[in-house]
Amino acid sequence: MDKLTVFIALTGIAVLLQAGVLMAMYLAMRKSGERMEALAAEVKTKVMPTVEQAQQMMTKMRPQLEVIVENMEGATTVIRSQIERVDATVTDAMDRARLQIIRGDELLTRTMDRVEHTSEIVQKTVVSPVRQLSGLMQGITVGLEFLFGGRNRRNGGSREERRPVPQDEMFI
Repeated sequence: MDKLTVFIALTGIAVLLQAGVLMAMYLAMRKSGERMEALAAEVKTKVMPTVEQAQQMMTKMRPQLEVIVENMEGATTVIRSQIERVDATVTDAMDRARLQIIRGDELLTRTMDRVEHTSEIVQKTVVSPVRQLSGLMQGITVGLEFLFGGRNRRNGGSREERRPVPQDEMFI
């Protein structure tokens, strides 16, 4: 029986240890419960009035907030439509400006072509005959100077040297 007594004694000690652990858990839980109750009471006294005030304020402000949201929706719609109109206007203006630039470029190109063509015509019809006439006149002048200049040399007169006039100075 010796083993049986030891086994019973060990079982009794284990049961007493288990009872002690359970008692310690009970006391710890009771302390935690008291702290939780104190915390809950503090929350009720401090936080709950604030929450209630916030709820009351939200209840009072709800119609105003709904009006604000509706106004924002309307304003957003109006702004969106205005932006679309401005975009269409700017696009139209850009297209027109592009077209006017193209037309201006074509007009300038045609004008430059006509100026060149007119310059060629003036060159052919006016400047060339004037040069030919000038050359003919110079030839006649030199011939006459030679004829009349020979007399002046014989009579002891001094002859001024004739300086030819460049073609560019003849026609301006």
